[in-house]
Amino acid sequence: MQIYLDHSATTPTRTESIAAMQKVLSSGWGNPSSIHQWGERASTTIEQARFQVAALINANPDAIAFTSGGTEANNQVIMGVANLYNSPQHLIISSIEHSSISAPVQCLEKKGWQVTRLAVDRSGRINPDDLRLAIRSNTVLVSIIHGQSEIGTIQPVAKLAAICRNYRVYFHTDAVQTAGRIPIDVQKLGIDLLSISSHKLYGPQGTGALYIRPGVELIPLLAGGGQEMGQRSGTQAVPQLAGFGVAAELASDELTAENMRLIGLRDRLFHLLADCPILVPTGDRIHRLPHHLSFCLNIPRCHQSEPITGKTIVRQLNLAGIGISSGAACASGKLTPSPILLAMGYSQTDAVGGIRITLGKSTATADIDWTAMVLKQILDRLIPQLVCV
Repeated sequence: MQIYLDHSATTPTRTESIAAMQKVLSSGWGNPSSIHQWGERASTTIEQARFQVAALINANPDAIAFTSGGTEANNQVIMGVANLYNSPQHLIISSIEHSSISAPVQCLEKKGWQVTRLAVDRSGRINPDDLRLAIRSNTVLVSIIHGQSEIGTIQPVAKLAAICRNYRVYFHTDAVQTAGRIPIDVQKLGIDLLSISSHKLYGPQGTGALYIRPGVELIPLLAGGGQEMGQRSGTQAVPQLAGFGVAAELASDELTAENMRLIGLRDRLFHLLADCPILVPTGDRIHRLPHHLSFCLNIPRCHQSEPITGKTIVRQLNLAGIGISSGAACASGKLTPSPILLAMGYSQTDAVGGIRITLGKSTATADIDWTAMVLKQILDRLIPQLVCV
């Protein structure tokens, strides 16, 4: 029995997207910048995808710039705003951002930029009042992740964006984990910039999008042919964008029903594991991604020949044919404490014991029940090996 429960890392490309990509590869392969019929066909494909992605977040299609994914979109925001200024200014991010935000911010910090990292509470939520107090006269950008991939917590972005709007500061949110999973309306939320990734919503890997509210200025990362309204030079990946567009449209159509189905399965698994004291839920249980469960291992201080960490559980479940992750996939190969859990106040020991289970379209009730049973068996087998001091 093979059960994939790592949908926050990536989702399988849906058949409709694959069909759209195959059609482009066979008959729509022109360069979209060319003005002949081959180029026009490719250009039409891209514009259709732009409309489909824009509709997912209720944006004007002209405000969508395609990128290679969420990482590029996030970097484009951070560096695109920073490059508007000749001297260092002030940025605000959260203490639980994805590395594609925190890493470029660290680079700017080394160049003299001032950075405020907003603290989160034990559930991973930001207090909007902390943002209000952190804004300075030279604050030029606030970037707060919408849904945290490791702990599943959703931030109050509408309140945060309203604060930034009052102070006339750009507000960006990394919506890689939320776009296609919960409703997003950039108009109602008052967001200036928003990042999306195709492969998180059953589209192909290697493409994404950046929403740029009309009037927001960014210096592009890439110079060249001026594609994507000058924001992302380079010939577009037409097949991937076709698949992305289809996935975005279907995600929008299915969002309400799939959201409720996943919440039911998620809560069922939380319930089935509630009698296991070794598993302590992390993140906010109310303001949470609908498909997301996360836990920290609560193992008493014992002498162990081999430490039991989140990666131990991942490996054991993998042997049983079940795929989960220990924290975010981008960092899951490293045996280091999770910076996200550390920022939430967990100890160094606890911060290497995080696991993440994320459900998807293929997840059924039987998968939930089987996973709960297998996970409990694994823990029961591992814990007796501990020799307490």
